[in-house]
Amino acid sequence: MSSAPLAERLRPRTLDDVIGQQHLLGPGKPLRLAFQSGQPHSMILWGPPGVGKTTLARLMADSFDAEFIALSAVLSGVKDIREAVERAQVIKANSGRRTILFVDEVHRFNKSQQDAFLPHVESGLFTFIGATTENPSFEVNGALLSRAAVYVLKSLTDDDLNALLERAAALELGGLAFTDEAKATLIASADGDGRKLLNNLEVVAHAAQAKGLQSVDSPLLLECLGDTLRRFDKGGDAFYDQISALHKSVRGSNPDAALYWLTRMLDGGVDARYLSRRIVRMAWEDIGLADPRAMQIANDAAATFERLGSPEGELALAQAVIYMAIAAKSNAGYMAYNAARAFVSKDKSRGVPEHLRNAPTKLMKQLGYGKLYRYAHDEPEAYAAGETYLPDGMAEPHWYQPTPRGLESKIGEKLAHLRALDRAAGKDDE
Repeated sequence: MSSAPLAERLRPRTLDDVIGQQHLLGPGKPLRLAFQSGQPHSMILWGPPGVGKTTLARLMADSFDAEFIALSAVLSGVKDIREAVERAQVIKANSGRRTILFVDEVHRFNKSQQDAFLPHVESGLFTFIGATTENPSFEVNGALLSRAAVYVLKSLTDDDLNALLERAAALELGGLAFTDEAKATLIASADGDGRKLLNNLEVVAHAAQAKGLQSVDSPLLLECLGDTLRRFDKGGDAFYDQISALHKSVRGSNPDAALYWLTRMLDGGVDARYLSRRIVRMAWEDIGLADPRAMQIANDAAATFERLGSPEGELALAQAVIYMAIAAKSNAGYMAYNAARAFVSKDKSRGVPEHLRNAPTKLMKQLGYGKLYRYAHDEPEAYAAGETYLPDGMAEPHWYQPTPRGLESKIGEKLAHLRALDRAAGKDDE
């Protein structure tokens, strides 16, 4: 096995060897009970990379003395699925043994490919175990999902990764030592991914052996791994979770948290142009008219990044999120727009009132188009008190409700004044 990758050489052989996932594998926990039940069941293992999904599937096959068939949705197609089914049928006919069919990255299979498993899961030909890094609610067919239990695996903690590092050093790396700083850097760079930690360890161990070193320090790590020490999941749930954390930190008026999530993503290599677009969106959604300068600053930051690039332009993005975090907040415009869209999508098609219609031709004028329109600039306060602008018969919906924060407090005062003028002119506000 010496030629096998370190991650494979250290793959747990028993359930007690598994590091992490104690919320599933501890005494009395769901997966521990599933192993002890004597009866395997179909399941989806959902979690980030390198947390033991494949290992658990293999251990389940060993625990139930079942044939283990593995497919990768990245590399396999309908032909491979058909061959796996045929193989399971032969195994059942010849030996009566159970088969566990493991599908890695199951979310990569399309609907028809996922549907191909259904009749065989229902017939009991095999126990289906799918592994995915994506939310199965969105990526796995409902029919297949309803026939499988979903277990959520978590990223390995720093303590888990430290235990894995020490196990590797003792069992496979000849007792290779690490300075505290080097160990902390390796653990941080793995970002909860045990396989990434072991892959990095293997690279470093080969370099140390070539140099005749018995201990690994930070300069050796930088020499061996360089940019691979950067950590970021550019796709999948971790990516969107961090975007969500940035957005909610801005909305929650916490500039330090907003800066933390922004720099975490920039440090990990996320596309800063994507971040700049999200920052502009945050300004419109969560600050709105309470502070219109936020939209301008967000747009200017995006334009600055386009002009300067990385890393100089990242300063503009950082200052934009700081300003947005401390700005007055309002989602009144966002809520008003959503309410208007919802109304229009369900409402009938209403005509434009005649007094609001344009009349560029003689016929249109004869029909009365625009005849009773009141030009606001000719009215007191440049406001045509009592005028209506909605379709005939449509009540005032009052979708836009300004908050008492920032500029919107002044907007609210103005709207209240204009509505008072309408009432004085005899307009029903309802």
